[in-house]
Amino acid sequence: MLMRTFQIARRDFFQLIRHPVTLVWAFVMPVVFFSFIGRMTSGFAPGPDRRDTIAVLAPADAGFLAPALERRLTAAGYDVRLVTGEAELSKFSRKLRLPGAFTATAQAGKPQKIVFETSASGAGMDFDKIRLQRAVYGLLAETIGASTRSGALTEASMDETARLSRNLTIEATAAGRRRAIPSGYQQAVPGILVMFILTVLLTSGGISIVAERNTGILRRLASSSMTRPAIVLTKWTSRAALAVVQTAVGAVIGTVFFKVDWGASLLAVAALLGAYMALCTSLSLWLGAASRSAGQASAIGVIAGNLLAALGGCWWPAEVSPMWMQKLSLALPTGITMNGLHRLMSFGEPAMAVLPHIAVLTGLALAAGWLAARSFRFD
Repeated sequence: MLMRTFQIARRDFFQLIRHPVTLVWAFVMPVVFFSFIGRMTSGFAPGPDRRDTIAVLAPADAGFLAPALERRLTAAGYDVRLVTGEAELSKFSRKLRLPGAFTATAQAGKPQKIVFETSASGAGMDFDKIRLQRAVYGLLAETIGASTRSGALTEASMDETARLSRNLTIEATAAGRRRAIPSGYQQAVPGILVMFILTVLLTSGGISIVAERNTGILRRLASSSMTRPAIVLTKWTSRAALAVVQTAVGAVIGTVFFKVDWGASLLAVAALLGAYMALCTSLSLWLGAASRSAGQASAIGVIAGNLLAALGGCWWPAEVSPMWMQKLSLALPTGITMNGLHRLMSFGEPAMAVLPHIAVLTGLALAAGWLAARSFRFD
C-alpha cells in the first residue's frame, strides 16, 4: 500500500509540475519579483556602513566654506559629487544646493538656507536628515571656533581649527547584537518566496483537487483498494513535493544570482520553511475540498496569498511598520515565517530562537491537515 501511495503521489507531482501555469508562477514569476522588489527596496532600510551619493551644487562665489562642508558630508557617510549646473544636478536622487555668497554671508553673521532634495522616503529620508544635520552643525561649530580663536572667520582660521586635536571624543560600541533591518534582495527573496509558496499551493494545489473531483478521478481512487487516509496522504505528498522543489529552486537562484545570505543556521532555516510548506500544503487540500469550482479556488487562493503576504511582511520588512501591524503579522503564518527568517538571516540569532515559530507552524499544519482530511470529498 505504501509503494502504491508513493507511485500515485509521484505521478500526481509530475502532472502538477508539467502544467504551464504552475511552471510560470512557481519558477518564473518569483525570479521576476525577486529582481523588481529587490531593486525597489534596496534603499528602504539603510545601514550605518552604507555610502550614498549626494550631488552638491555650489555657486562660483560659495567660497572656502563649500569644500569644508564637502569634507563634513564625506565624514557623514556620503559620496559627494560636485556639479556645475541644474541639468547635471537633476541626474541624482540626492541634491544639495548652497546659496550664493555662502562664505561671505556666514562671515557677516547672517542666516542662510541650504536646500536639500531627495527621492527617499520613510527610514531612508530620516537617515539622510540625521547625516545632513550632523554635517551642517559640525561645520557651524567649526566656524564658531575659528571666529572665536582668530577674531575673524577666514580660510586660514578654518584650516587651523580643523587641525586642532579634539579634547573630547565619543567611542560608540554596540550594546548587544546588531539588528539590521533587511532590505533589497535580503528582504525580497525570502519574502517573495514565502508569498509564492502559499499562492501557488492554494491555486494550483486547490484547483487540481477540484478538477480531479469534477472529472471523476477521485471517485475512481475511492473505488480502489486504497483507504481514505492513504488517498489524502497521496494528494498531500505530491503538493508538498511541489513546494519543496519550488523552494529549493528559489533558494538556489537567490543565493547564486542575488547573493542572499541565509545565515549561519541553514538547518533551522530549512526546518522553518519546511513547517511553513507543510502548512501551505494542508491549506491547499482544505481549499480544494471546500471549493465548489476551479474559479472559486483560484480567486480565494490569489486574494488570500496576496493579503497574507502584505500583512505578513513579505513585501516589506514588518519591523518598519506600525506596532499594531507588527503584532498582527505575528498572528499570521506568513508573518511568523518572515519573523523567523529575519531572526536567522538578518539578526544573527541562534537556531533555538525559531523553535516557537516551527512549533506553531507545525501545529497549524496538523490542524489544517485534519480539517482537510475530514472535509475531503470524492464527488
